[in-house]
Amino acid sequence: MKERGEILFLVHRIPFPPDRGDKIRSYHMLHALREIGPVHVGYFADDARDISFAEDMAALTASQCVLMRERSRAVAGLNGLLRHQPMLVAMYDSARMHAWVRQVLRQRPIRAIVAYSAQMAHFVPRDLPTGVRFIMDFVDFDSAKYAAYGAEQGGVMGWVNRREGRVLMEFERETTLRADVSLFVSAAEADMFQQSARVEGADIRALDNGVDLDFFNPVAAFEAIEKPGAPLIVFTGQMDYRPNIEAVASFARDAFPAIRAAHDGAIFAIVGRNPTPEVTALADLPGMIVTGGVPDVRGWLAAADVVVAPLRIARGIQNKVLEAMAMGRPVVASPQAAEGIDAADSVHLVIASDPGEEAEAVLRLIAEPVRAATLGMAARKRMEQRYAWAATLSPLRDIVLGEAS
Repeated sequence: MKERGEILFLVHRIPFPPDRGDKIRSYHMLHALREIGPVHVGYFADDARDISFAEDMAALTASQCVLMRERSRAVAGLNGLLRHQPMLVAMYDSARMHAWVRQVLRQRPIRAIVAYSAQMAHFVPRDLPTGVRFIMDFVDFDSAKYAAYGAEQGGVMGWVNRREGRVLMEFERETTLRADVSLFVSAAEADMFQQSARVEGADIRALDNGVDLDFFNPVAAFEAIEKPGAPLIVFTGQMDYRPNIEAVASFARDAFPAIRAAHDGAIFAIVGRNPTPEVTALADLPGMIVTGGVPDVRGWLAAADVVVAPLRIARGIQNKVLEAMAMGRPVVASPQAAEGIDAADSVHLVIASDPGEEAEAVLRLIAEPVRAATLGMAARKRMEQRYAWAATLSPLRDIVLGEAS
């Protein structure tokens, strides 16, 4: 039997605690990798809070390298321009991380390197030792996101995002040619990349996200919030992330007024960490609540009459949608937020394409509580059938070890 060896896992953001989209996938991937062999993890911290979790990470790893990410977007952008490098990559460039990776490869019997997100690919040496596999988990088709931003914008920022889309696409294409296997978060995302990149002979696959069905369970023990005496609509997400900011601003200004007109006391709660000034300002509108970070999002989801995900730009699978569905809540999502999720419109969730449709869909669910409850129960059942983490990550062992295709 072939010796399995050890794994080197490179992550752009500490995968603990699993409290935001990218960290949820990397956290569960780390646990799946630990079942294959000892895992050495190199990752970056955004702030002192992240650094405080290094001790928790030490208990999960054979060794670790944690570095504070210090480059701003402005500095990264300038470096990227000078070196024809994507800004996303320049933001995470680090001589110390490069050195640590080479040290681990010299000193440990590494069987595979798993790089998580495009910005970590450049830490994988081009002269890998014979027999060491390179698995690239792009997660999302990031260059398409920047291209979409650039198409919407004019001026300097439009140019910056269009350039990032082009240069990052070149980098993604070149990385795919180097990797033994390239992964994306859904079949839709993998197909879109395949069609755009046109990389002949590359092994490109989907490795779906999952949801923690024991944690996100309507019958689990969690602190409830007091339900208002009027309809409660909830959005959850990291509130310094541009697509989330644009989603709640659009819903608050263009969809929620129609809901308030029909239900005077209706509340729209924006639940998530690090709300920007643009988001906190929405609390001044009638019926709006901006909570900031909360200890446990489940109380808000459980209390919601409807959960909304009105994103206009979205890549991959939206964890916020999976979590709300796992909690058995009726969800109204944009086509972009629903893309990649194996669920049927009007059976497991409701898809609405613009603010008018979103308001109409929410009002119908409020008016038809039996239909809303049925939709929520079907959503929970679909998550149980399709999105348990153990099932979605089950192909990872063979991908990492190269024992099946």
